Amino acid sequence: MTEATLQALNGLRDLSTLKWYVIPLLAIVMYIYATEIKKARESSNWEAVFAGLTLFGMDFFNETWNGWIMVLSGRSAFWTAPGDTALRTMVGWNIEIMFMFTLAGIIFYHSLSKEQNRTILGLPEKWAMAIGFTVFCVFVECLLNIGGHLVWEYPCWNRTFAGIWLILLIGYFHFFAAIIFMLWLKTTKKRVIFISCVYAVAIIMNIIGLGIMGWTY
Repeated sequence: MTEATLQALNGLRDLSTLKWYVIPLLAIVMYIYATEIKKARESSNWEAVFAGLTLFGMDFFNETWNGWIMVLSGRSAFWTAPGDTALRTMVGWNIEIMFMFTLAGIIFYHSLSKEQNRTILGLPEKWAMAIGFTVFCVFVECLLNIGGHLVWEYPCWNRTFAGIWLILLIGYFHFFAAIIFMLWLKTTKKRVIFISCVYAVAIIMNIIGLGIMGWTY
């Protein structure tokens, strides 16, 4: 295994690494969701809450298959986050990243207008914003990679032209595409089923990997 992988595995899910700043971060996330849930109860519009849950579920799935890559390759995941953290939950995931992704879907949802037919540069607004958010997220990832906080091991997942395209497509774009698909579903029941399926896939993969196979990722 690479040095970055071994560092990422060191202290994995070790609660002794927790730091006090996690508490106010948790409070901020809880406050935002409590506010969105209150609005949803008053308006019967749960789209913002569902958008937040959808994106976090997609990231949960991404981090799960990334961990599988590490185990199956015996070398490295596509990305690892070996640096200092209050809690490393998977080799490429930590508590700080998790808090950010719990809010990213809500931020994306509130960036959209209520005009269904609005376009940006000739594209439907939702898809244009999805592309814009994707590009911004990958730009931040590149900065983290340059700083050594996010380590990329494979030639197909790096700052080359081909590598960036792969990160754009399966690193982030499908997060926002999943939200757009969720919003396209017109009933609450269908939306809940879709979100549940996203989480179910990730949970089943973790049950197989962590619970049955005894993998560590």
